Amino acid sequence: MKSVCVFCGSNVGRDAAYLEAAITAGEVIARSGLAIVYGGGRIGLMGAVADAALAAGGRVVGVMPRALFEREIAHSGLSELRVVETMHERKQTMANLADGFLALPGGAGTLEELFEQWTWAQLGIHAKPCGLLNVKDYFQPLLVLIAG
Repeated sequence: MKSVCVFCGSNVGRDAAYLEAAITAGEVIARSGLAIVYGGGRIGLMGAVADAALAAGGRVVGVMPRALFEREIAHSGLSELRVVETMHERKQTMANLADGFLALPGGAGTLEELFEQWTWAQLGIHAKPCGLLNVKDYFQPLLVLIAG
């Protein structure tokens, strides 16, 4: 099964549109027959994407470092939850499982995950697409920066 790795916030953000977009993204990905790979959390936009995909009959694979799992923020209803030792292992595992990457609104962690996969694509480490769901122009400053 093809899969999309979704990067997004562990909080819902300041605008209800972010939560709505996360729910819609989870539903659309699942209904398209694609699995979701993500960070494994039950909270924030991450949890909303996972819950929506699961409710739509989709497969959702979470990848979470043991330290976060032990803080009890892991989603307990996933199709599969892989517990790894480090954040580096988490990102590598998600990259290995994914056929493409999609970033929704999020913070520093979301941007770091996106930039790593974008950089890997530029370096030829993989040829997987990287995309942004630009909810209410959330990523517009980044797009302006990239455009130079």
